[in-house]
Amino acid sequence: MHWPGTVVERLRAFCPRFCPWPDCREHRRADGEYRFYRHGHFRTARRRVPRFRCRSCRRSFSRQTFATSYYLKRPELLLPVAAGLVAGSAHRQIARSFGCAPSTVTRLSARLGRHALLLQALALEHLAGRLREPLAADHFETFEFSQDFPFGVLTLVGRDSWFVYGLDPAPHARTGTITPFQAARLSTRPRIPRRGGYTASFRRGIDLVLPLAATSVRIACDGKEQYLRAARAHPGRKRIELEVHPNPVRGTKGTPRSAAALARDRALFPVDQWHALLRHTRADHKRETIAFGRRLNAILERLFLATVWKNFIKGRSERRPDPDTPAMHVGLADRPWTWRRVLASRLFVGRSALSPLLRCLYWRNWDTPVLPNNQHHRLRYAA
Repeated sequence: MHWPGTVVERLRAFCPRFCPWPDCREHRRADGEYRFYRHGHFRTARRRVPRFRCRSCRRSFSRQTFATSYYLKRPELLLPVAAGLVAGSAHRQIARSFGCAPSTVTRLSARLGRHALLLQALALEHLAGRLREPLAADHFETFEFSQDFPFGVLTLVGRDSWFVYGLDPAPHARTGTITPFQAARLSTRPRIPRRGGYTASFRRGIDLVLPLAATSVRIACDGKEQYLRAARAHPGRKRIELEVHPNPVRGTKGTPRSAAALARDRALFPVDQWHALLRHTRADHKRETIAFGRRLNAILERLFLATVWKNFIKGRSERRPDPDTPAMHVGLADRPWTWRRVLASRLFVGRSALSPLLRCLYWRNWDTPVLPNNQHHRLRYAA
């Protein structure tokens, strides 16, 4: 996977390969023959920044337009905020640590989540036709705004590399026993669109991984009926090998596991380990927390950021230790990345092949009806 090792701001011999303006016909150019001319420069406190002008649309831009810190007043916060978000810190804790407003951290979290979403999509483009390992799939259960609005996040993880291939939300009705007070409160809440629930989520997950495999895809999952229904009704069902491990009845803590439980735990270990890591390292997904996410869209942005951290930065195992990252195991990287390299270059949504769901999440069009204001991403100049 071609990705710059030096941040754009430090490149002295920088030459743009395409026009950054999405309305320009040169925006999607990929052959490297983009025509431009130099248009002066401007100076900052640290460096000299060259400017350019597009010969097609006649718009001007600078080297900073291609940086992830573009249009930021405090670009130095980008790296520590990214590290803090995956280290279990809440927005207010990060703001206290770096002397900024909590709203600043919230905006940076959204920007980092959008960048991680595009980087994950770019990684999958490079893996097209190269998937050889079996996968493990399960939904990570959490909620938005309150426990009245639960949803699952389908996570597809490679069983050999532990690479996280995709995320997909599945809103569903509240489960379990509820008190009369909770039932009365739930009746006054606005209805959240289910968008197909687990069945549609699993179908979209299959749509994501099928183009990555040259032949068939083997997916291990539990015995959830919605998974089986989605696989049976999928147009590419002949290329899907579903390995079903129903959740067995387990005894009290310390009781030896049955053979069925051992087989299930072995097959789904990569996805179970990822879910446990999310519970441990994410402030908004701990069992008892006041840092829970208010919007599904914001929760998915932070999950994509954590996914990029796991795939490219974190070693597969810290106990052995194994410094190799999942991205190294699937051939996307030759060494572990750092946050500086993850944020080395800006990605443009107009040049990315996104599914309708990912495009909806990028523009923050997935609304939470119970909130009075769902801010969408409509900034013209900022990333």
